[in-house]
Amino acid sequence: MLQRLLAEGIGSLLLAATVIGSGIMAERLAGGNVAIALLANTGATVAVLATLIALLVPVSGAHFNPAVSFALALRRSLSWRDAAAYALVQIIGCCLGAVLAHAMFELPLIQYSAHVRTGGGQWLAEGVATCGLVLVVLGHRRPQDVPWMVAAWIGAAYWFTSSTSFANPAITIGRALSDTFAGIHPADVSAFVIAQLLGAVAAVALAAVIFQRAAARDVSPAATPGMSPKVT
Repeated sequence: MLQRLLAEGIGSLLLAATVIGSGIMAERLAGGNVAIALLANTGATVAVLATLIALLVPVSGAHFNPAVSFALALRRSLSWRDAAAYALVQIIGCCLGAVLAHAMFELPLIQYSAHVRTGGGQWLAEGVATCGLVLVVLGHRRPQDVPWMVAAWIGAAYWFTSSTSFANPAITIGRALSDTFAGIHPADVSAFVIAQLLGAVAAVALAAVIFQRAAARDVSPAATPGMSPKVT
């Protein structure tokens, strides 16, 4: 368990440091062009997600996200005690990742974001982004597909959601500690987290219908040999 928690903590730290650090770098280099800054931020996040998941999924499952751990606990694939331990380490890791990003760019280590992110559209966006992410986690067929599928979903959701797809309670908390491009005002964190957890619940309910039926279809006598699915 210690090894698994260490992997979750390190993965969460590096993920948050990448999201926040690439946002700082992008804002400095984009010359005020927010679209270019977001594009750079997206590319760095997609790359690090795919890499960290591929590297650490054999150790801890590479959740880096309390919403994912919560969904797996709802599915009884993870004990509630382990899910709580994962969530705590993920939050600590993301907060330390914010501090690390600030240190690398010689900024004040602890900050409080003034970036307001609120409103029904953004809350809905967080629910959609998290629901899609958890569906990918629960519904993938081959373990080797997880890194690129998760990274691709988050990369796309950066652009099609109004919230730019936090989709992660731990990194939402971490980003509240950074008054930079990727930040979120502390007062807006709780609504984002609630929307994310509701999105995870919705994904678990959808997965129980969509993927269980797909599994039954694939193992029926008419199914193509060798195509039985992996359902997490």
